[in-house]
Formats: sequence, structure tokens, C-alpha cells
Amino acid sequence: MLCAGIIGFRALRLSGIQPRGRLGFYGFGAAAHVAIQLARHWKVEVYVCTRDERHQRLALEMGAAWAGGTVEDSPMKLDSAIIFAPAGEIVPAALRALKKGGTLALAGIHMSPTPPLEYPLLYHERVIRSVANNTRQDGIDFLKIAAEIPIKTEIEVFPLAEANQAVKRLKSDAIRGAAVLRCRQDRVRRGAQSKAESSSR
Repeated sequence: MLCAGIIGFRALRLSGIQPRGRLGFYGFGAAAHVAIQLARHWKVEVYVCTRDERHQRLALEMGAAWAGGTVEDSPMKLDSAIIFAPAGEIVPAALRALKKGGTLALAGIHMSPTPPLEYPLLYHERVIRSVANNTRQDGIDFLKIAAEIPIKTEIEVFPLAEANQAVKRLKSDAIRGAAVLRCRQDRVRRGAQSKAESSSR
């Protein structure tokens, strides 16, 4: 909620999507599976493009109007779009899906290089913007709305020792929702106890 959730919320804000608009998601992982719940709460139609069929099914289960392949043409022109996948090669496809004056928000911290863009993809006042920072106000506003909906997250929990396996599963789109690493409970308790002891000295 405090990472993927706020990133998704910030991306929605910067996409400029309005209630009852049409919004495209490119990639459907941790942030997108939270953001779709916010978008649906605002009566936004969501069209999801993602490479894995499991994620397409999850998107439809969560209320997407349509789900297809990563660069598949959306059946409707979009008011806004968000690229959650760190893949620059998706940018031209997302721009092609936008209406005149539409905004494309790039939600990744890292993204592979984007290919050269033909000017007609940007023409008609289309906008590309990055999502770089979350504010305290984003957090306050997001948690308030999350409680109202309420937001429900899909997570897979891995012990810290299996972090490499979790990363491999993320790379192969095998995670439904978000991956969470958990350290052993006794270590957490010992850490809290030693902090308490040192603060009392």
C-alpha cells in the first residue's frame, strides 16, 4: 500500500484521467492492481495491455473493460494511459492509443530506452510525463480513499531467504499482484527488543 499503492495513485493523478474517462494500463503488476481499484471507484473504464495471460485474467476479474497483449490495439481510443512496465518500447503503442490531447504517464522508476518517436504520435497536443516523486499529500489522500473503497491487495509472501526466487518470478510475470518479502518473526522481535534496550541505556 505504501509503495505500489501510492505510486499507482500518483500515476493516476498525473495521467489527468477524469471520472468516467477511458484509461489504458500497460503492464499489470503490483501498482496497477491497486490503481485499477481506484480508477473503477471513479467510474473510469480501464483497458489493460499486458503480456501475460494470467495478468490479463486478473485485470478482467478486477473490473477491466478489456484486456489484451502488450502492444495490442485497444478497442477504444483512450483519454489517458499509464505505462507501469519498465519497457520503453511500449511508448509508441501507448501514444497511438491516445485521443487528441491525451496524456501518457510513465510510472516506472527505471525504463529501458524508448525508440525514436514519429512526430504524428505526439501531434495533436499529446503529452508524455514521468512519475518521479510521491508527496505526503499523495499518501494522505490515497489512504483515505483506500479505506473508503476499501482497497484489497493480491500478494504472494516469500521468506527473505527466497528473495532471489521472488525476483525470478516477478521477471517471468508469475506473481499475481505483488510480491512481499518477510523476515523471520523472531528476528523482528529481537531487533525491536535490542532497540528498546539501547534506548533505555
